[in-house]
Amino acid sequence: MFILELAIIVLASKLAGDISVKLGQPAVLGKLLIGVLLGPAVLGLIQETDTLQEISHIGVVLLMFIAGLETDVEQFKRSARAATVVGLAGVAAPLGLGYAAGLLLGMPSMQAVFLGLLLSATSVSISVQALKEMGQLRSKEGATILGAAVIDDILVILALAFVMSLAGGDVNLGMVVLKKVIFFAGIILISWKAVPWIMKRLASLKVTESVISAALIIAFFFAYTAEYAGVAAIIGSYIAGIAISLTDFRHEVFEKVETISYSIFVPVFFTSIGVAVQFTGLKEQWPLILGLSVVAILTKLVGCGLGAKAAGFGWRSAMGIGAAMVSRGEVALIIASIGLDADLIEASMFSIIVMVVLVTTIFTPPVMKLFFRKAPTEAHI
Repeated sequence: MFILELAIIVLASKLAGDISVKLGQPAVLGKLLIGVLLGPAVLGLIQETDTLQEISHIGVVLLMFIAGLETDVEQFKRSARAATVVGLAGVAAPLGLGYAAGLLLGMPSMQAVFLGLLLSATSVSISVQALKEMGQLRSKEGATILGAAVIDDILVILALAFVMSLAGGDVNLGMVVLKKVIFFAGIILISWKAVPWIMKRLASLKVTESVISAALIIAFFFAYTAEYAGVAAIIGSYIAGIAISLTDFRHEVFEKVETISYSIFVPVFFTSIGVAVQFTGLKEQWPLILGLSVVAILTKLVGCGLGAKAAGFGWRSAMGIGAAMVSRGEVALIIASIGLDADLIEASMFSIIVMVVLVTTIFTPPVMKLFFRKAPTEAHI
């Protein structure tokens, strides 16, 4: 049965992406919406299963790996200051207003802080696809968005550990920080010294597709170590892509990984986001969903936009950067799950957060298109 579902997902994703492009929107928007249509919320043709989620997880890891391969490292270095400003603004604004919104909803202070942290999360997997479609991934704006997302991820995870330690959770804040420091120091050292050597050694094996196999081993290992250190897997795979982009194997790896990823894994990832949507029991919660969605969108759009403007971007580019930071994606869902287990968020609020994440995810691609001028690029449908 799953094989049939997989065929339906890939076919529907490609058709929906094509229709979206013909309507003047990014292909990723169509893929997200077709997931909602196919899933339990509407037609019920596709069910959310562990297998689907695992394939989806591989899809987002590969998507960010490709983003790393396409990153202009020199541009990334030049955008470090701007990324820092945007990242800080992208945490401060939603954290503050999210906390205020929590208090207005009658939440205890600690739960209100956690709500602010949830709204501070950023997942640029959706934005990366939109940037690729518009030919902006290697631009200064693209480098700033990716850098700011990494900074967001680090700040939110460290703040989450601090909040959980205050809430009485079994969290050793010093150990959490130490694991992050060891991860980034180790991953940078491995990227600099070990990755070129590993690629050369494994590429010389007398077996088929040894180069692409070596690259995927590195990408998956980096993703795993990132998760183990409490950092999102997408950060690990993104760093792996950057490391391999500095070797002589960059173009070969990029071409083959792109073929593998966009044929099945990435379409499943985008579509599975929509499949996970459930409208049951949320009829009375729409005002709250709408209100929190407005807060989630404006705090990133305006906060990061003003941060980008302060960093020297023009208004159009600044607002485009703000729009790209709006999507909360899987990062917010992971944090929400942690909060649910730690009693920092109620089950009813968890369902509301899932809907808010969906709204921010669907909002991001078309609004990015309003601000970014399309550069010549090959479409990825």
